[in-house]
Amino acid sequence: MEGLMDGLPNELFTALRDVADYGYDDAWAMPGAFYVSPEMLDLERREIFAREWLCVGRADEIPGPGDYFTTDILGEPIAVVRGHDGAVRALSNVCRHRAMPVLSGSGTARRLVCPYHSWTYDTAGQLIGAPLMQGREDFDKKGCRLPEFGCEVWQGFVFVHLDPEAAPLAPRLADLDKRIAGYHFEAMHTRHVTHEIWETNWKSFVENFMEGYHLSALHKETLHPVNPTRLCEHFPSGDAYFGYTVGFDPSMARERIGHPDLTDAEIDTCVMIAIPPNLVIGGASDYSSFICFEPASTDAIRAKLGLFFHGDAWTEEQVDRAIVLFHDTMEEDKSVLDHIGRGLRSSRYTPGPLAAAPYEGCVLDLHKYVARRLNGAVAAVR
Repeated sequence: MEGLMDGLPNELFTALRDVADYGYDDAWAMPGAFYVSPEMLDLERREIFAREWLCVGRADEIPGPGDYFTTDILGEPIAVVRGHDGAVRALSNVCRHRAMPVLSGSGTARRLVCPYHSWTYDTAGQLIGAPLMQGREDFDKKGCRLPEFGCEVWQGFVFVHLDPEAAPLAPRLADLDKRIAGYHFEAMHTRHVTHEIWETNWKSFVENFMEGYHLSALHKETLHPVNPTRLCEHFPSGDAYFGYTVGFDPSMARERIGHPDLTDAEIDTCVMIAIPPNLVIGGASDYSSFICFEPASTDAIRAKLGLFFHGDAWTEEQVDRAIVLFHDTMEEDKSVLDHIGRGLRSSRYTPGPLAAAPYEGCVLDLHKYVARRLNGAVAAVR
């Protein structure tokens, strides 16, 4: 552990310790090393990403038996597969023969066939075919299968844990379920998914997505007319989530699309949710957005972005308009995050005070989450 902590500056140890005592009225930003230190990222990968449930996408990306998509988590190749029994599984995407990835990209496969030597598995990961291996009496085909990772579907999102015996995620999100029950995210339909590289630290990315302070300042033409900063409200965080709401501008004409369980107030409000460390959701009654990601370096993330919609009455033109607005907004965020990354490396950067809870409360929530997950490791070497 000590070797993993080498190189972390004292100011970062102090900041991780002190953030636990901050309230929303006296919180401060974190020092640059919180974002740019390679040693900090190594610690986060080991103590956070390797120990948490990580979102990899939406279950309706694989609606039918044999549908799959592939991903990597901390270098582990994983295939997320809908079995012929309807279950969603996270299988090791490494052939048990000589380590060739069995699947690539996404698609549909009645059986999972390794492209190298045609070893074949069923959709539950059981080996069912190994050409020319019949003479190996010391090899039991029935005892050979692709290892399975922990996998859980919550509100239509697929989460994977590198430990198959990890405690379940859903109980930790029970209070959040109550808050967002009327939206029925699990019943919405994913209509757009794309993959991007963002040049930003993962924590800067979450901070940006999860604070409304910049909505009117940065997104003057895109989000300010829709969800202005003045309509933001923070809500209490849990151990495994935090978030805020932002209303739609009352002067904006809106179609009242949404699940019947929603109240009028909920239809007129967006709910912004983070399930750390790697999922953020912009939830609304008509359509919603999500981004899940993995840090590639201190200043880059590999991100999967998507939009999911209530009901089936959407025209292609309406979906396309939603996609354009979403990506226009994301491009505006990218334009500042790259500059923030450079600013965080400045020797003259001194952290400033955070705005009140409705505007930057989730920034403090993220800092407290990281500190909770790391302070045990920090204390062990202090």
